[in-house]
Order: sequence, then C-alpha cells, then structure tokens
Amino acid sequence: MSSSTLAFSATFFSGASLFGHGGARPSSHFAAFPHFSAKFATGLARSPFWDRVSTSLLPQNPRFVSKRWRSPGVAYATAATEKSIYDFTVKDIDGKDVSLSKFKGKALLIVNVASNGLTSSNYTELSHLYEKYKSQGFEILAFPCNQFGGQEPGSNSEIKQFACTRFKAEFPIFDKVDVNGPNTAPIYQFLKSSAGGFLGDLIKWNFEKFLVDKNGKVVERYPPTTSPFQIEGYSETSGGIGTRSFFADVNTACALASW
Repeated sequence: MSSSTLAFSATFFSGASLFGHGGARPSSHFAAFPHFSAKFATGLARSPFWDRVSTSLLPQNPRFVSKRWRSPGVAYATAATEKSIYDFTVKDIDGKDVSLSKFKGKALLIVNVASNGLTSSNYTELSHLYEKYKSQGFEILAFPCNQFGGQEPGSNSEIKQFACTRFKAEFPIFDKVDVNGPNTAPIYQFLKSSAGGFLGDLIKWNFEKFLVDKNGKVVERYPPTTSPFQIEGYSETSGGIGTRSFFADVNTACALASW
C-alpha cells in the first residue's frame, strides 16, 4: 500500500476532510499523479477532484463545490454541527420506521432517485457498485423524489416493483420524500447543510449523491451528472469508492483483500 493510501485512510476514517486537516492540501496526495493510468486520465480531468486541486477552476466549473471550497462570505443553512445521520429515523419504502443508526460503521452513498430521466444508467451502475462492495462495509440509501420534472410519480409499491424488478436493486429504498422546499425531509436538511452545492444548498435534479463516511459525516457531494461509475473510478488520492483504502477498517491499515 502506498504512503498516500495510508495517509488517506487515516484521514478519511477519523471523520475529517478527505484532503487533510485544517484546510491543508498536503503535497503527498499529489505525488501519485504521474502514476495515474491512461484510462483514468480523461475522466479525472473532468472530475470534481480537479475542482479541488486548483481554486482557479471553480468559477468556470460549476459542477461541484465541496465543503472545503465554500466562500466565507456565503451564508449556508447551518454552521458546523455535531449531528450525524445516525440521529435520524426515516421510513422505508414499506412505511416502516428505520433508524439510520443501523448503518453505523458503514460508508454510505445517499441518492435521490427517480423512475424516469437519468434512471437507467444510474440504477444500473448503483446496483453494480452495491453488488461489488456490499460485503466490504458499503451501503446505498435511495430516496425517491418527484420534485424534478415529475419523474417519480408512482406509489411506493410501484417504485419498489420498478427498481427491484427492472434493475434488480437490492440496496435499501426509502419512502418518497421532498428534498427541497418547505416540506424537505429532515435527513435532506442535514445533508444539504453539511455540504452546500454550487449556487447554494438546493438539490439540483434527480440522482444527486452524498458520500458519508463510517462516522456518519458527509464528506462529499456529487451533482446529478456524476455517474456512480465516475465516483468509483476516481484516483486513489481522491478517495473515491473504488480506492484501496476506502473500505479499510477504521482500526487497521488493511486494504481490500482483492487488491
């Protein structure tokens, strides 16, 4: 395992920023750049990771704004909070209460889903990632939402049948929620206040994604145009789902046995 991997593992699982403490962007993360394979090069150049590398890119690239690059002059919904997602209880697709504390110790990708629009590629890739990593401490939490183009008009039972039959989705699907506006679900109020996006906290469309670490803290926010496979494919230094250290146990430096 590389030194950059170990550094990332220690940082990620301490609940801190993916890129160091106190706003620092340590040079050790960039030492691995010459080793990127050719197949990642093009994707990385378009990825949110590069938005973090140079602040000069931010005004021209509205796809992603992380917590680290928030302007101090912009007022966000809440200040830093001691809350985590484990403090919330939501309803599943069958109407049963689920405490999110049941996911303690797991890395989570939380997504507002729909049955139309970008559905096919996102559901297919989400199902692939879940099958690949579910045994490694990874969960996907899907929240249906009908606020964007009316693309999730069905009932909960129809949504469940659609996702599970057409896309073989095995990850948890929850009750349909609002993610913007006066009826925003509390879990989404927390997610948005923890990681503001470009032009504010509003969810922009279906399939916006939040990455949550094993301590229940939001560490990344990805726009709807970022596919699940893109998140997996980010380089080892950027801390994507597919990295060697992503699912490493918090108490060990061991990486996935398959790497």
